[in-house]
Amino acid sequence: MTLYLRPVRFVDTPVGLPDGSVARLAGGMLWFPAYEARRRDGPREVVDVVRFDAWVAMLSPADAERAWTLHRRITAPRAPLTLGERVLRFDQPQVMGILNVTPDSFSDGAAYLDDPAGAAAAGIDMAAAGAALIDLGGESTRPGAATVWEGDEIARVVPVVARLAAAGAAISIDTRKAAVMEAALAAGAHIVNDVAALAFDPRALSVVAAAGCPVVLMHSPAPAQGPHGGDGYADPLLDVFDWLERRIEAVVAGGVDRTRILVDPGIGFGKSLGDNLALINGLALFHGLGCAVLLGASRKRIIGALSNEAAADRRLGGSVALALAGVDRGAQIVRVHDVAETVQAIRVWRGLRDAALTGR
Repeated sequence: MTLYLRPVRFVDTPVGLPDGSVARLAGGMLWFPAYEARRRDGPREVVDVVRFDAWVAMLSPADAERAWTLHRRITAPRAPLTLGERVLRFDQPQVMGILNVTPDSFSDGAAYLDDPAGAAAAGIDMAAAGAALIDLGGESTRPGAATVWEGDEIARVVPVVARLAAAGAAISIDTRKAAVMEAALAAGAHIVNDVAALAFDPRALSVVAAAGCPVVLMHSPAPAQGPHGGDGYADPLLDVFDWLERRIEAVVAGGVDRTRILVDPGIGFGKSLGDNLALINGLALFHGLGCAVLLGASRKRIIGALSNEAAADRRLGGSVALALAGVDRGAQIVRVHDVAETVQAIRVWRGLRDAALTGR
């Protein structure tokens, strides 16, 4: 059975601890002294980092190779991404601001539909508030939303992309469609963020490979049909990990460099409350994919389900709590609606980490 490793028991600082007793997570600001090692339907074992070599030596050759591959992926720093004039680094958490130009987004509705100047101004405000990326979408992915013709989607997003690019913002285009990817990248977008992990449109993979741009691969159970299908999970954490691992391999085989792939477990997409909680609690497992991890839980149904059915526009506290939960598990990017509040929370988190490292 496949072996999985999840970093656990994070510590505030490696300072003062014996050499080799903790490992650094993906070149970031978190350190951990142990792994939870597990297989499907098998017992879980906690393996101290300090005895990892000896533990691996007791495994079968295939399991030992898998363990070392996961360990290298988990501890290797994530390569920075050059996005136009900007460089996106992953040695500390980054915020991606959500900007929708749709008539039916579950959270902000039609606030900027048919108003590219207003949408771009909102995106620039997000960047000024600390968003490292602006994630622009022209098609709603809420449950039950209609598929948008690619021509309409292009007309919605390209004028906004052009304005944001002229202002120097780093831009992610949130789309499943190859034609929209091409148009947005030509207008100045830097990253493709695909809720279908390049599996909805047959041309999407070749477009991203030819462009050489970074791409976010999000998990959804049945991406060719839509982001909210699926029949449930035997184990949500391991099932999503396996799906993303296979998808990364396919995308790399299609010509995309692994260092330019980011992964998103797809909170709220074809998943129950229990599934979503399991994914967030176990988020550190996904560092074993060797890619930067993006968490998008802002204003989602999980918050309403845990807070007396709070409406989408009354989920700020829960959104910040989930963003910090992601950061505490090593998420390199959190995708949010409420940029200023999340940036402030992460700056406080960062201050606490810096104080722990310096002993002040």
